[in-house]
Parts: sequence; C-alpha cells; structure tokens
Amino acid sequence: MAFHSGRPVPRYDFDAPRLFIDQPMRAGASLDPDRDQSNYLLNVLRLADGDRILVFNGRDGEWLAGLRLVSRKVAQLDLFEAVRPQETAPDLHYLFAPLKHARLDYMVQKAAECGVSRLVPVLTRRTQNTRVNLERMRANAIEAAEQCGILTVPEVDEPRKLEAILERWPTDRLLIVPDEDAPVQDPLAALSGARERAGRMAVLIGPEGGFDPAERKMFRALPNVLVLSLGPRILRADTAAVAALSLVQASLGDWRG
Repeated sequence: MAFHSGRPVPRYDFDAPRLFIDQPMRAGASLDPDRDQSNYLLNVLRLADGDRILVFNGRDGEWLAGLRLVSRKVAQLDLFEAVRPQETAPDLHYLFAPLKHARLDYMVQKAAECGVSRLVPVLTRRTQNTRVNLERMRANAIEAAEQCGILTVPEVDEPRKLEAILERWPTDRLLIVPDEDAPVQDPLAALSGARERAGRMAVLIGPEGGFDPAERKMFRALPNVLVLSLGPRILRADTAAVAALSLVQASLGDWRG
C-alpha cells in the first residue's frame, strides 16, 4: 500500500501499515528493521521497493517512511516526515496478578489499548501463575499499539511481591483497587469523588482467588487509596481489568478530553 509524502495523512489511517521500531527518528534518517520485521514487511505485507508505511518508537511521534529493498530478505526504511506528534500518555500504572497464556495476552493488549503507561506484574499470596514472559508481554503491547493507532507503548516491569510494592507506595499516586469484598456502590460516583487526588494513578487487580485478608489490610491502610466494587457479579481478572481501566479513564483519565 503506497501513499505520497505530500498527501495529508489522517490522524488514524487504519489502511496504512504501521510498525513499531525502537530506534531514534528524525527526517532523513534510515531505520534498520530486524529480521522478523523485514520478513513481515516483505513476505507478509508483500511491500515493494518505494512503498510507504507509518513507523513509531513511542517517543518521537509517528513518521512516514519509504521502504528501500537492500536484498531479497532485508529492507530499510527511510524517514520522510513526521505525520503525528508524540502524544502525552496518562501516568496510569496497571498492577495485576499474572494469568496464564492467552488470558494474559488478552489482558496486556487491552491494557495497552486503554492507555496504561506501565505494566506491573504483582505476586500476591493467592497468585497461581508466578512465571511471566516479559518479552511476550511487551510484544503483545506493541502489537496492540500497532493495530490501534497508539503512539505510546507501556513499560513492562519485572514481577514483584505485592507486599513489597505496598510498603513503598508513593503517597502522591492514587491506588484504585477493585475488590469483590467492597460494598456494592456506584463506581463512577466513587471515582468522581476522587478527582482532586487523580494525577498519578494506578489500578490494582488481584488474582482469581481474590486478595488475602492481610493484603486487604495493607492496601486499605494506605493514605491515598480508593477501594471500590465493580458491581454485584464476580468478574474474572481479565474482565475486571477492562472494566476497571475503562471506568478510570472515563472518570479520571484522558477519555474526558
């Protein structure tokens, strides 16, 4: 799919191929896709010499680039011009007890689509899956950003124990904890009431078996915490993640404009 550097590029051009490349971007520079990316460009998308794509690195905005064929298996990308400036991502961390395989993939993709800036796997007392593939998590976040026109890719942290995180919790970051043990009340009203505290934020989703009583005691004792219910039904962790992040972004985040 080709388009020209002089043609206006819409804010989201879902017909144009998009590729994340973690290299500095400036006009006139050339990017070197890795082997898998070259294979994707040449054999999956079947792009030819001179075709145009959109590229981004999560820092320098989105750029129009032209493919230059180096060999049958190697491509380079020559940058022409910036077509979208880098957007400021909300300072929203997502803390979660790891899930297994496909459900974790789904949850990471949806968190990236919802605009989180950092993914933090936490090991709780009832966490069943303690092994986390960080490279796979990052790949899923990048894929979601490529497909959805997102310019910011969330950082991925090493897994840490929940107790250790809560012991050092910064007082200026609002911790929002959906908890099935909380009284069923209007979550939108609860979030709106915390608007004055909403700057730096984090959402914590527990494991399938829920939080341990000692963990509940720890996060409820924090000075800047909001514990709320997500309704009368118990949600699976990946469903709770989408519901909670949507509520937070709609009430306190960048969905408000």
